[in-house]
Amino acid sequence: MFSHVFISVSDFERALAFYQPLMAALGISQRFCDPARPWDCWQEPGHARPLFLIGLPHDGQSHAPGNGQMTAFLAPDRASVDQAHALALAHGGSDAGAPGLRAHYHAHYYGAYFRDPDGNKLCVVCHDAPSSGEAAS
Repeated sequence: MFSHVFISVSDFERALAFYQPLMAALGISQRFCDPARPWDCWQEPGHARPLFLIGLPHDGQSHAPGNGQMTAFLAPDRASVDQAHALALAHGGSDAGAPGLRAHYHAHYYGAYFRDPDGNKLCVVCHDAPSSGEAAS
């Protein structure tokens, strides 16, 4: 459905310090990083699209997070949701909803919400039933 998602940031180095461990925890590979431009890009291994990119706003204006906009990343399991949320907070993000089951979306929706250091809202979610060894929450 999507070709790519681009999120603007105000401080590229700070954003890299936030997004690199988050993407690694989710198994999303770096496609390229060009600090001279500056922008960075990730993709799911073995897939050309979609791409997730961060960088300074193209028009040279100041970054401003959108109101009501959110980017959600798919996690392979609930433990990955927990890990991603913890990594986000450890790398300068702020909590916008602790990891947990949100059955009002559907029976197995397990997600966490946070904001990156620039205020962009992100979600990490697993839509699968808990695997054996995972708590049902």
